[in-house]
Amino acid sequence: MADELPYAESAAALPAGRFNGRNDFRQWVRDALACAAREGWSEIVLSDFDFHDWPLGEREVVASLQAWARRGRRLTLLAGTYDEMVRRHARFVQWRGVWDHVIECRRAPSADRLELPSVLWSDAWVLQRLDPERCAGVAGREPERRLLAREALNEWLLRKSSPGFPATTLGL
Repeated sequence: MADELPYAESAAALPAGRFNGRNDFRQWVRDALACAAREGWSEIVLSDFDFHDWPLGEREVVASLQAWARRGRRLTLLAGTYDEMVRRHARFVQWRGVWDHVIECRRAPSADRLELPSVLWSDAWVLQRLDPERCAGVAGREPERRLLAREALNEWLLRKSSPGFPATTLGL
């Protein structure tokens, strides 16, 4: 069928297993967001202490997010601080201002850098950095992996964070 995605472009074809290093991590994030756009993932959660190593400001990533964003979709961001986001990911910050109605930003200011999960979660696939300093972790689409990551995220999203990083700032 013309509407079906070739296997190589589906979530089933996203990398699974261990990754090691910033280059692998960044590429897997790019691939996941491109897949989210193609497949129309309804929900994505991005969590990291400051998103320093993430490729969110890249033109390709913002284009994937633009293709993904529609009514009924939900992107949740969780961070300890958004200072690096503003400094390093200007394209994303600008895009986010336009699509604020599908994005929820949460902030956990008391979180330790290594305590806050570093995760890209969806109901189709999950990428988790177990060692953010060395940029090493695991990814896969197994239901158990996705469930455990979501439970860890929910603890932070529901109990240990509050709204943060407004899309606009009002001045006097």
